[in-house]
Amino acid sequence: MKTPHIAVLGGGITGVTTAYALSLRGFEVTLYERHRYAAMETSFANGGQLSASNAEVWNLPSTVLKGLKWMLRADAPLLVSPMPSWHKLSWFTEFIASMPQYERNTIETARLAIAARQHLFAWAEAEGIQFDHKRQGILHIYRDQAGFDHAGRVSELLRRGGLERRAVTPEEIKSIEPTLAGRYHGGYYTPSDSTGDIHRFTFGLAQAAARRGVMCLYEQDVSRLERDAQGVFISSTGAEGLLTRRRHDAVVVCAGVASRAFAAQLGDRVNIYPVKGYSITVQLNDEASRAAAPQVSLLDDETKIVTSRLGPDRFRVAGTAEFAGENRNIRADRIRPLVDWVRQCFPGVDTRAVQPWAGLRPMMPNMMPRVGRGRSPGVFYNTGHGHLGWTLSAVTADMVAANVAQAFDHRSSPVHGIGGQPVVLGPGMGAGAST
Repeated sequence: MKTPHIAVLGGGITGVTTAYALSLRGFEVTLYERHRYAAMETSFANGGQLSASNAEVWNLPSTVLKGLKWMLRADAPLLVSPMPSWHKLSWFTEFIASMPQYERNTIETARLAIAARQHLFAWAEAEGIQFDHKRQGILHIYRDQAGFDHAGRVSELLRRGGLERRAVTPEEIKSIEPTLAGRYHGGYYTPSDSTGDIHRFTFGLAQAAARRGVMCLYEQDVSRLERDAQGVFISSTGAEGLLTRRRHDAVVVCAGVASRAFAAQLGDRVNIYPVKGYSITVQLNDEASRAAAPQVSLLDDETKIVTSRLGPDRFRVAGTAEFAGENRNIRADRIRPLVDWVRQCFPGVDTRAVQPWAGLRPMMPNMMPRVGRGRSPGVFYNTGHGHLGWTLSAVTADMVAANVAQAFDHRSSPVHGIGGQPVVLGPGMGAGAST
């Protein structure tokens, strides 16, 4: 029996992990990526957190109220552009409609995040990928009683998803991360969470996938997808301007914010909205800065800022959510709050050498990734992970690879499973899911 040939669209974290997971199951795989290298867009410089503790979905009335309140404040953690569009209106309508699933989706996301760790760590070890992985936990910090109390309610949902995190006092915050300045009401600490460089991991896994036989087609701008009885046809233009049309037995769409347009060509509705996030990478060029920067990853819930220490000489600070369409511009008034936060919380860190970045998170209205089969045979999705693409990618890659294997009755097994058991798909996450 001929081995099925599967195309994967997108060379970010979800596309590369999907291509790798498919290769583990013995498929022939072709990866399409429009950039010269893997992980050059949203998987380039995110906050770095592998954070099951950040599994809370955003579908709360308070999120909408904050968006309205901060609409005209340029430095707001959540900024919604007042410019209307049907896409934005439809997305927010579905966001509000998903509020009754807030608890269920938070619990499910925590469960998936915990499962993802086992795959990601195993793949990194098997392939010898170095990505500045730091397993010192994540500390959430709160400046007032209200924030701390809300975190307590979220902790109960995370516990129901299998994650344990503990409340800590201001004194314990200081002992966990001595370099942190300021006064805090309290915090929550999750020792099992970790951090790492998403770009280095994705690039390394793409190289490993190529060694396993995945054909990585870089600098390929995919323009058209067609599905008929013979398979899926992908038209793409290479760096030299040559248009090529290739046939595959199936396709997995992992194309970030471009997934919505590709899905429409394939007869599916995948209502992803591009939610821009920003980061700065602070170069710790002197010994004083290296000593003053934190070792433990932080999440400041009031400002929605996260941090990661990437090796001895880099400090990543990321945050904000901006609803302004497919706009990749780096705005100075959105970068400035990140620099100011470093100055306030870590005054000993020199911020003269700061690299700004912005990326578009592909976000579904219910904050759950779209994983599984499309409407037509041979069409699959692994996309829409929002702010948790790095955290969830390894497990959703394994899930969609299992869907593909089931569709083709392909009997080879993955090298790395979750405790040797098949993944149990949660509500709205399986084959044919319409999230």
